[in-house]
Amino acid sequence: MYEGPVQDLIDELGRLPGVGPKSAQRIAFHLLATESADIERLQHALQKVKEGVVFCDVCGNVSAETRCRICRDPKRDLALVCVVEEPKDVQAIERTREFKGRYHVLGGALDPLSGVGPDQLRIRQLLNRIGTATDGVDISEVIIATDPNTEGEATATYLVRMLRDFPGLTVTRLASGLPMGGDLEFADELTLGRALSGRRSM
Repeated sequence: MYEGPVQDLIDELGRLPGVGPKSAQRIAFHLLATESADIERLQHALQKVKEGVVFCDVCGNVSAETRCRICRDPKRDLALVCVVEEPKDVQAIERTREFKGRYHVLGGALDPLSGVGPDQLRIRQLLNRIGTATDGVDISEVIIATDPNTEGEATATYLVRMLRDFPGLTVTRLASGLPMGGDLEFADELTLGRALSGRRSM
């Protein structure tokens, strides 16, 4: 335990996701040794995150304007929407360079034990998007790309139930299974089961 402001800083850093006590301590002492100008830049960046970041009116992704760069891109396929939980998931899919449609960020996943129900997520906005043609183009496919965990699966199941009555709409789920370069003997039963059920013809 350290005294005063140093311990306060370590405590606050330790509350960040993925930052344990030792990492918090290392960051705190790094900041102590940093020039004042660097600290001011960090303070300014943190302030701008709270004041300058907005969420896209269309998809809910983080943006500097009312529409994010993806929703403003005329080359994107308007008929294809990928539903993700968080803005960080958009970046993960974008890194693949495989998806050419648009996104819909839910803002989380269903978790009744934590008080997160359908009303706390952007599900109603998704239903409105599907029911309304964008620039004269109807959405023809929704890809559900929620996390492959209990909350993500519950969210995917709920969305499938809500979307199945839309005429002409195809609802798909992001495939999950064995990672490239992995060995079968080290795969857990759930992952291996998913890989089997999601097999494709060759």
